[in-house]
Amino acid sequence: MDKEDRENLLHTAAAAIDYGLASRHKHRIDLDLNAFNPTLQQHRASFVTLTIEQQLRGCMGTLEARQPLVLDVAYNAHSAAFKDPRFPPLTQTERDLLHIKISVLNPPCALRFTSEQELLEIINPGEDGLILEAGGHRATFLPSVWEQLPEKSQFWIHLKRKAGLSDNYWSKQIQVSRYTTESF
Repeated sequence: MDKEDRENLLHTAAAAIDYGLASRHKHRIDLDLNAFNPTLQQHRASFVTLTIEQQLRGCMGTLEARQPLVLDVAYNAHSAAFKDPRFPPLTQTERDLLHIKISVLNPPCALRFTSEQELLEIINPGEDGLILEAGGHRATFLPSVWEQLPEKSQFWIHLKRKAGLSDNYWSKQIQVSRYTTESF
């Protein structure tokens, strides 16, 4: 994406949050797709991460492309601000301190491995986002999570915990996909 596309997405995310604040979280912003560049109308998956003073304040996203990127970003920005179950709805006071980060996902690719050790050998710290699926459990970590968990084994253990699995969980049915993101 070029600089203008990135700026349009960041503006859209901010507008979606501001609209949500004005409507007391009840309504999502309506967007005219024709007002956006064709690149932003393509179906893509995204995550919107909100921070205040470098502390997480909300993060919501989609793993599969289901709608035009600009709509996905608007929806995820609103959800991160007002629907993330880890936090109360964003307040106007917090809005002035908010930093918005958007991650546009490239399509995930299933990894082939026969053991946990083999999996750890093929993942790329700092580059790969991972999707873990096992026994009805599912979780993902964006590539940016490597900043907090730079060791492969710790990244993997925390991803299993996020999925509701034990640290030592292993099954032949475990599925892992990797993806990369364009983040700004």
